Amino acid sequence: MKAPLAALLSGSLFGVGLCLSGMSDPGNIIAFLDVSGEWSPNLAGVMLGAIAVHATWLRWGARVRPPAGNGSRGTGPRIDGALVGGAALFGVGWGISGYCPGPAIVALGSGARGAMVFVAAMAMGMVLNEVAQWKTRRSGKRSAIHIG
Repeated sequence: MKAPLAALLSGSLFGVGLCLSGMSDPGNIIAFLDVSGEWSPNLAGVMLGAIAVHATWLRWGARVRPPAGNGSRGTGPRIDGALVGGAALFGVGWGISGYCPGPAIVALGSGARGAMVFVAAMAMGMVLNEVAQWKTRRSGKRSAIHIG
């Protein structure tokens, strides 16, 4: 019961932070990306604040609990075409719509149509990815996505 409560509290805090910072409004994101027009540095400030909080948390966490395993880094997923292609697709979608997953879900509460369309498209993408992964496991192939 502790983990679901922690997830609820963390998600609620994240949502409140997005609303207070204005990052659930896609206009603020698009204004940050519009470097040749009416550029707004608000997103940069939010990112810097998040980096500072996260860096502090990582340093505190390292003192409280030693790293799991042998402590070496670089054991995560490799950078491949699927990762780069997915990151590019995410960036293009974010730039066009002004939404990324967290703020889009928060914006659903306002009834914004753009958020509804974005979340529906995101859910469809997740379903299609699961189908592709299932087909890949079933066929025994290495990867269902071939980019570059």
